[in-house]
Amino acid sequence: MAVTDAQNPLLGETTCGTLLQKLQEIWDEVGESDEERDKMLIQIEQECLDVYKKKVEQAVKSRAQLLEALSDARTELACLLSALGEKCFAEFPEKASGTIKEQLEAIAPVLEQLWEQKTERVKEFSDVQAQIQKICGEIAGNLNISDIPAVDDADLSLQKLNEYHAQLQELQKEKSDRLHKVLEFVSSVHDLCAVLGMDFFSSVTDVHPSLNDLTGMQSISNDTLARLAKTFLALKEEKKQRLHKLQELANQLMDLWNLMDTPMEERKLFDHVTCNMLASVDEVTVPRALALDLIEQAEAEVERLDQLKTSRMKEIAFKKQAELEEIYAHVHVEIAPDVARDKIMALIDSGNVEPAELLADMDNQISRAKEEAISRKEILDKVEKWMLACEEESWLEDYNRDENRYSASRGAHLNLKRAERARILVNKIPALVDTLVAKTRAWEEDRGIQFAYDGVPLLAMLDEYAMLRQEREEEKQRMRDQKKFHEQQSTEQEPIFGSRSSPARQVGTKKAAGSRANGGANGTPSRRLSLNTHQNGSRSTTKDGRRDSRLSAPVNYVSMSKDDATSHVSGADTVPASP
Repeated sequence: MAVTDAQNPLLGETTCGTLLQKLQEIWDEVGESDEERDKMLIQIEQECLDVYKKKVEQAVKSRAQLLEALSDARTELACLLSALGEKCFAEFPEKASGTIKEQLEAIAPVLEQLWEQKTERVKEFSDVQAQIQKICGEIAGNLNISDIPAVDDADLSLQKLNEYHAQLQELQKEKSDRLHKVLEFVSSVHDLCAVLGMDFFSSVTDVHPSLNDLTGMQSISNDTLARLAKTFLALKEEKKQRLHKLQELANQLMDLWNLMDTPMEERKLFDHVTCNMLASVDEVTVPRALALDLIEQAEAEVERLDQLKTSRMKEIAFKKQAELEEIYAHVHVEIAPDVARDKIMALIDSGNVEPAELLADMDNQISRAKEEAISRKEILDKVEKWMLACEEESWLEDYNRDENRYSASRGAHLNLKRAERARILVNKIPALVDTLVAKTRAWEEDRGIQFAYDGVPLLAMLDEYAMLRQEREEEKQRMRDQKKFHEQQSTEQEPIFGSRSSPARQVGTKKAAGSRANGGANGTPSRRLSLNTHQNGSRSTTKDGRRDSRLSAPVNYVSMSKDDATSHVSGADTVPASP
């Protein structure tokens, strides 16, 4: 719509109409012709037209620039939305309403916001890509990466950023796992080096220089992990070999100590060696428990004891031989100790037998001797009871021959009580002998060898005892018959010669005394004792010098029944004393 002169505030009172009127007045005053006036007006109109054309051209050019700017803004907006992956700017279609300037004014803040968002997004992409690049470099073994990663402006969407974040998380987890493995290997290598007495820092520095600084950045590359694993396995194998070596040395030390009866004070000096005799590889964790100097110390001790062993071997062997002889002597098994000692001496001097084998053989002999002692114990206990009963029987015989046994002398009542106990014990001898014979025969049948007591066959001793007992019984019967015969003759002669002492009784008494003089102490023939006295003469005394009647056959082998003992006591009471 046209702007009037009155509506134009810039012109004020001066307008084209007033100027044209003023020009007409001037022309009237001057007296310009109409032709000049028309010409001048045409010129003015042409000049005005030129001015309008110029303005229109400027306006067209300005509009074109604005349209181009709007188009560029829309293109930029589309690119930003595409790069950022935004779908929320639908209020800005390709052809929006309003003037061009209004459209530009409307799109400008959106572009500014998108540019700020793009800048932040680029920074986020750059940071996550830098972290990914750094972790990849650490895994690849390249710890000195300084290049800034390039960000692709064409795709800055959240989806792409999330993909980078997911990749970064995976890499961070892998880095954490690798770092955990590295720390585990380093810790294991540290423990192994401590046990082996080796320098830990030099061991890990050989793998990678960064591993000796636990507070700094450690290498987590495949090469580092592989070399760490190789170092760990090598140290573990070294630990296994050293432990095996140390256990062998500990066993050798124990054998040598036991062989030579080494005192506990010397053994305690090597407790650090023997304490791991039965330990597994994983159980040995004490620092320097498998150090080379300790193993060398144990080797030196084994070598020293080996050299000492030869000089002490005779002493040790003779000590074991003495133990063997003591076991056999305790169970009354006769051996030849001098022959055995000479044989031991010859074996050691010849060097044809290993000392350990010799002592092992002697240990086996001692074990067999102990087993034999256990098998003989029951029979020996009964032999002991039999011999004690025989001693009591001998004492009872002497007691019964004592004519003053019933006197009121001091201790007579004690002897009387002992005699009562002795008679009870003597009455058990036959059953004890029968049991002993049965068990001895069963023992011999089971083992196929003869049961000897101090070199004398026990069954032979029991048979001899039975023979002597039988002879004793027969002798007693003859004495009773003679006594009865003499008593009968004395009774028949009393009416003729009067009452007087019977010489027959004196003869019988002398005969009994002569019989005791010709035989044993209690009337037992001494020839039956030759079997024991000949073979056991050297064993008739105990260690303290006293005689041991239990080591040889008893002096009195004859057992009396209760009736016989009573009869004997009665007979002794009726015999008068010699005038």
